[in-house]
Amino acid sequence: MLQSLFSPFLPKHLGIDLGTANTLVHLRGKGILLREPSVIAIDKIDNSILAVGSEAKRMLGRTPANIIATRPLKDGVIADFNQTHRMLKYFIHKIIHHHTFLSQATVIIGIPSGITEVEKMAIKEASQKAGAKHTFLIEEPMAAAIGSDLPVADPTGNMIVDIGGGTTEVAVISLGGIVNHESLRTAGDEIDEAIESYIRRSYNLLIGSRTAEEIKISTGSAYPCSNETEIVIRGRDLFSGLPQAIKLHSGEIREAITEPLNEIVHTIESCLEHTPPELASDIMEHGITLSGGGSLLKGIDTLISSKTHIKTHISPDPLGAVVLGTAKILDESEHNSEFKTMLLRHSEH
Repeated sequence: MLQSLFSPFLPKHLGIDLGTANTLVHLRGKGILLREPSVIAIDKIDNSILAVGSEAKRMLGRTPANIIATRPLKDGVIADFNQTHRMLKYFIHKIIHHHTFLSQATVIIGIPSGITEVEKMAIKEASQKAGAKHTFLIEEPMAAAIGSDLPVADPTGNMIVDIGGGTTEVAVISLGGIVNHESLRTAGDEIDEAIESYIRRSYNLLIGSRTAEEIKISTGSAYPCSNETEIVIRGRDLFSGLPQAIKLHSGEIREAITEPLNEIVHTIESCLEHTPPELASDIMEHGITLSGGGSLLKGIDTLISSKTHIKTHISPDPLGAVVLGTAKILDESEHNSEFKTMLLRHSEH
């Protein structure tokens, strides 16, 4: 059956990373055609779509009463099924507009390893309602490891840590299978929330999620670095209700995000503790690989390395690792029996 799915319609293969923060779509033979924030803006009066992706993200926190700009995924799963379906359909049709032969695509979607069967069915249904002919689901850590070019089919231990917007996925992979994994619903969003909470608590200043994310990207760090900086933050004073600006040092931001970062480190340590000794030895030799947008936080590789005493490096394309992994599985499964077996073993279809 798998052969019949993949052979006749190879150009129609789509790999999708349906992430809490961003959605990426890869088309066989064309590469990653779409990298957009997982945000949709709706007019409450007639329920029409006003914007999706980057344009909708610019509206977050800045809309009038009749417009809702929202992220329909939370903690790596669908929080609003209807809006997720509409958003996914928009993204797929955006590609179809340029590639009309995609109307009946075979789609493989990366999903968090810890989600429930009901959540899996919701993702599959959203994909099929968006126009997919066949939908396969594969665990994000496996897809991220393959997209990071780790030798997952070899009899050696590989550790991947995928830090997304809603979840952190930690997995040890060997012989094409996940030997041990931990799924933590603490990731980029919680780091943003920690920054918001710190500024509100310490300075009585209210900022939005977009501002917190911008602070994290521009000035945030997980480990002390040589070029510490300051940033001017603008928000609303909780006492006066008036706009106010404060100056914040990068060390304060690092202090603000200590708790979610410690949770991530503890999850990695827990996964290592439950890893067979032979595979743990391999990981000590080859190191830990980080992927996902959270891996771009300055110094996070150094922090993890200092806590675990294992060298840690970042994937060549951390943001695209999952979607590149889904694409590679689809490509290789046509010619490589190991990848075909892997797809069947790790996918729900």
